[in-house]
Amino acid sequence: MNVRDPFNIHRAGHFSAINVLRANATQAAADIREKAAEVGAQALDKGRKAVVEAVEDMASFSIPKNVPSFTNPQRLAEDRLWASSGVTARPAGNRSASGALLHGVQDRVGGFLNPDRAALPMYKDKPYGYGPSGRNRPVYRRKRVLGLLLLLVLSLLWYAGTFDDHHAKAVNKLGQWGWLNSDTKAKSKADWLQRRERVVEAMELSWDAYERYAWGHDEFHPISKTGRHMAPKGLGWIIIDSLDTLMLMNLTSRLTHAREWLSTSLTWDQDQDVNTFETTIRMLGGLLSAHYLSTTFPDMAPIADDDVGNPGEDLYLEKAKDLADRLLAAFDSPSGIPYASVNIGKLEGIISHDDGGASSTAEATTLQLEFKYLAKLTGEKLFWDKAEKVMQLIDDNGAQDGLVPIYVYATTGEFRGDNVRLGSRGDSYYEYLIKQYLQTNKKEPVYQEMWREALQGVRKHLITYTEPSQFTIIAERPSGLNGDLSPKMDHLVCFMPGTIALAATGGLTEQEARKLPSWTKQDEADMQLARELMHTCWGMYNYMATGLAAEITYFKIDHPPLPESAPHTAPADFDPDPDAAWRKDFEVRNFDSHNLQRPEAVESLFYMWRITGETKYRDWGWEMFKSFMNYTAVDEGGGFSSLSNANVIPPVTRDNMESFWLAETLKYFYLLFSPNDLLPLDKVVINTEAHPMPRFDMGKLFSTGWERKPRDKEGKIIAPPPKEKADSRET
Repeated sequence: MNVRDPFNIHRAGHFSAINVLRANATQAAADIREKAAEVGAQALDKGRKAVVEAVEDMASFSIPKNVPSFTNPQRLAEDRLWASSGVTARPAGNRSASGALLHGVQDRVGGFLNPDRAALPMYKDKPYGYGPSGRNRPVYRRKRVLGLLLLLVLSLLWYAGTFDDHHAKAVNKLGQWGWLNSDTKAKSKADWLQRRERVVEAMELSWDAYERYAWGHDEFHPISKTGRHMAPKGLGWIIIDSLDTLMLMNLTSRLTHAREWLSTSLTWDQDQDVNTFETTIRMLGGLLSAHYLSTTFPDMAPIADDDVGNPGEDLYLEKAKDLADRLLAAFDSPSGIPYASVNIGKLEGIISHDDGGASSTAEATTLQLEFKYLAKLTGEKLFWDKAEKVMQLIDDNGAQDGLVPIYVYATTGEFRGDNVRLGSRGDSYYEYLIKQYLQTNKKEPVYQEMWREALQGVRKHLITYTEPSQFTIIAERPSGLNGDLSPKMDHLVCFMPGTIALAATGGLTEQEARKLPSWTKQDEADMQLARELMHTCWGMYNYMATGLAAEITYFKIDHPPLPESAPHTAPADFDPDPDAAWRKDFEVRNFDSHNLQRPEAVESLFYMWRITGETKYRDWGWEMFKSFMNYTAVDEGGGFSSLSNANVIPPVTRDNMESFWLAETLKYFYLLFSPNDLLPLDKVVINTEAHPMPRFDMGKLFSTGWERKPRDKEGKIIAPPPKEKADSRET
């Protein structure tokens, strides 16, 4: 088995268990055919009873408790499997028992049919395509009758509770969280510091569960209470990603344990391939943020070892420098666009194993904040130059209206395909445009220019309104800007409301920014757009049974789609009636109904609260937090788990705690409920993994080393006029 990437979750050790399941499933089908002849025209309930009796005869049919789920919808290989399965998904909005049953069965059957696959779980940058229909199906999958009978058997097993041990369900925690029941204060009298303490308690419970059952491991499975390494000696995936959260929450004893592990156990000297982007935003960003907070705010979770003059003073920075030196190998491509992966032991860049060898555009352009800050700290200009060069290479492609396709070749620096979206593989390119401008105290206007051009492109090509309720959405153009509009929004897109507000005000409050001579009507319009998109993202939470948004939501729109300039007025509130009119605008498909504990919506709520001062954003955040507590908490002190289906109650869990639950989601809740002087937005810039870093002046060593090529009104590069040949008579 070729396991070349730390994100690969394939478990070869379970092949034998899968073969047993297949054999037993075949026997089940044979028994059913015999029973079908006996049942004949009997009523359906008698037929089901006969099938149950037949299944009970198979005493050896037992599902191993720890068979891994191969049905994570974020994996491209599995998306292809399900797209070719021939099973018709029920709309997620239909919460009937049969719909929940079918989805549950799909969760449990999918991985058993085709275990031989491996792909990167792009947690921050999720591929969404469901692949081709798959004409070369195995024989056993062409026998539709057998498949339907097998599905019926497993459905009956599901009703009987046979799978409960394998795939546990979340339970309603209202009776166990006493403060949820007692939270009856009027919104105007809410004690936000007390609510912030509830977030700290959630962090403590999450961290302590990880510390107890999976300490030092890169993955934590809270239901099975196990951990797993992504590399032979571990990468510190969860520990490093959580450092600054522990600091902000003043959890000193827990931070001390984490710091001790970094000092004594962590090593990057491993023959291991890692994803360049994920490792940069989580590990490098986490270490740099920990260095910033520990040196700038020494009273924040104080530890004597990192005080000035002590041996551990530069521990975080030294680890960051070591890691960055290894990640630089990713930039050693023919073009300068970083390879998708890098071997941190061999210092070798690795071309993408998928997508025709192209890197994700978002991944290549979401390294700059981290490498530039490290360059400032160390004085090593190479870090700056390598990361900055990528921005020039991307811009030199001359993308129309500032909207870039989601793939770029590391070999040539040219875009691959025309797919344009602000969800997976596109999102953080736009985020880092405006944040690079703010990071260097607004001294690099080229990035503000690129941001403004892109936002106008979003308005022109991607903004439309749903029908009949007229919610504002950011759609996609899978076939390019001249192709059809797809009314699809990843939850990832919900970073945009906060980012738009941050760009309009520069991190000041809206009231302060309006007093500046630089405030324009366009800034006013951008703030209105931010409010409307935030409202839509809040609707994505209200639409789901658990109050936790799906990974992907589709919307109903007019044909042709309404332009951004069209009049629109969405309902101010979301009527909880299941038959409310606003619900007709939303659609969540079964394969997209999972919730990965993602932070983007609460991230934007944090920015919107800080910038507008409107309490409703805090109120929405509190409702979101309660839903997480209510439906993702794991029994027996396991912490919290992401969900496979957030649109049924009780929801179906995935038995996985994402590291960004600690690094981002809980951190943004904490900041949302904190006083505004904690990490003021006009003093810091926060990377895409929620790791705060300071704004700084470039000084004499650093400067913007490139200029944009001239462009036409659509942003396309204008070719320079040909140079005249010199007169041969001239000397």
